[in-house]
Amino acid sequence: MSSKVYYANMKASSHKESLIKKLSKLFYKAGFHELIEENDLVAIKQHFGEPGNTAFIRPVFTRQLVEDIKKAKGKPFLTDANTLYVGERSNSVDHLNSAIANGFGYSTVQAPLIIADGITGKNTMEVEVNLKHFEKIKVGSEVMHADVLVSLAHFKGHQLTGFGGTFKNIGMGLGSRAGKQMMHSAVLPEIDEEYCIKCKQCVKYCPEDAIIINQETSQIDQENCIGCGECVVTCPTEAINIEWEATSEGVEERQVEFTYGIVKDLKTAYINFVTNVSPDCDCASWNDRAIVDDLGILVSKDPVALEQASLDLVNNEPEAKGILADKNIEHGENKFKHVHPDTDGGIRQIKYAEELGMGSCDYELIEL
Repeated sequence: MSSKVYYANMKASSHKESLIKKLSKLFYKAGFHELIEENDLVAIKQHFGEPGNTAFIRPVFTRQLVEDIKKAKGKPFLTDANTLYVGERSNSVDHLNSAIANGFGYSTVQAPLIIADGITGKNTMEVEVNLKHFEKIKVGSEVMHADVLVSLAHFKGHQLTGFGGTFKNIGMGLGSRAGKQMMHSAVLPEIDEEYCIKCKQCVKYCPEDAIIINQETSQIDQENCIGCGECVVTCPTEAINIEWEATSEGVEERQVEFTYGIVKDLKTAYINFVTNVSPDCDCASWNDRAIVDDLGILVSKDPVALEQASLDLVNNEPEAKGILADKNIEHGENKFKHVHPDTDGGIRQIKYAEELGMGSCDYELIEL
């Protein structure tokens, strides 16, 4: 049986058809209000945008979502987890300052902001998944105490996974800093002794006692290391480098496994904004022009169907002038594969999620 995906395009001829109003209509049409019981804590997972980036979902849409959740008698809060890389969102102080600077303060969105994995990314909950890559995943603990999760995702390109949408927003987004390291690479970390100051903070947080630091040496026992990433995000001098995966399919599968673990015990609603479809992630402190014109908003209770429908819309749309003008792209061909030729265009994340029983690629697109 086909999963229902509801779609609102960009067309409007009156205030009743504004994209903000359409988001509210989609919320009720998809039955998201029925997921919420009185006093439920409702986590809205959204990327707040790296400072300098302007492609992220605007706070005015978030506020409408907050209003609709409150009408359903839920208690909404906005959340995201800290980044693995060093930037403007790698700890909660910088992260919250960045969010507020980009317009997500309480006075605008009318809901509090809570960083899911705490001040330094160590507020983590382990969730058992027992899947291909992981037995357990590390997730920002605060979101796991919610009753309902609403994924508010910006559908765009990504240099490692082809595209980033719902699975990127939830899996990679809500993984703790150590969890992000687990997703990004299966390569075990090593210590660069030139930069090691022998503070032994990594030793303190290593769950397997796999780190040896003394006057003579600083090293990680590769036989005992489980690749959890705690040492990477703990080291104050970056002597333990972030390991990045060289191929996309493994990262796609691992972020899907994180998504699986996060949503399996939560009531969940999924929203994709197929607008400002930039070539790269909102984690960049810039954004290039979109690869297609703005298409609208898609929502569903099935994340697999939602991702497939979003991808199909982009692939069936003529490419915008400039970004892909020099590419000979046939109608329906995967545009993200052309933007990021070292990836599979994001196909594996959809197929793997379907294999895990998270939803179906077979969908019915219902336009408002």
